[in-house]
Amino acid sequence: MDASTKTDERVTPWNKGKLLGQKPPLKLKEIWAIRIRLQLDHRTRELALLNLAIDSKLRGCDLVALRVHDVVQGGHVANRAIVMQKKTQRPVQFELTEQTRDAVDAWIRMAHLKPEQFLFPRRVAASPHVSTRQYSRIVGSWVESIGLDPAAYGTHSMRRAKPTLIYRRTRNLRAVQLLLDHSKLESTVRYPGIEVCTSRSRPSDPTVAGRPGPPRSSTRS
Repeated sequence: MDASTKTDERVTPWNKGKLLGQKPPLKLKEIWAIRIRLQLDHRTRELALLNLAIDSKLRGCDLVALRVHDVVQGGHVANRAIVMQKKTQRPVQFELTEQTRDAVDAWIRMAHLKPEQFLFPRRVAASPHVSTRQYSRIVGSWVESIGLDPAAYGTHSMRRAKPTLIYRRTRNLRAVQLLLDHSKLESTVRYPGIEVCTSRSRPSDPTVAGRPGPPRSSTRS
């Protein structure tokens, strides 16, 4: 077999043309841009999916596998929910904002979902709920609709959005670790948009970062 034949038979690399590495979180203005588009287009299911993804901070596999009874209590969407994570096998609690509760409630009523059903069922009967691959494509369509490169963002961009916003406001790395349910602080630090405070970016109040500051004295020794 000659060299030209070998070249023609080479398999195209799976990562050709793709941006690898961790995906950046969506910014607040970008989240609102997507949210407004979904509202204007009356895409009830996707609006519920977006809001719940931001509030829950769940991995894609856990988000798409949510059932109605996971977020509904006594006939109403609850203020907070507890879900067992597939990856860590640990329960995680998250709060649902009013706009998320309204969006989820509107979707449940529109789809006539029952408590035991998946919250985001797939239209194809062979699959019980939206797959992680389909969720990834949906996220790609969202970011593309507001002029962003879909290759640069992913489902983890949704998971990281709220913790990154909270960290930039409080500089409390420990709080972000708890929100993401990371067992190691190093995992949190590696997230895009989460950088350990330096002397230049340290908040004026030393207790904001969760550590008491040194006592101040008006006189020098």
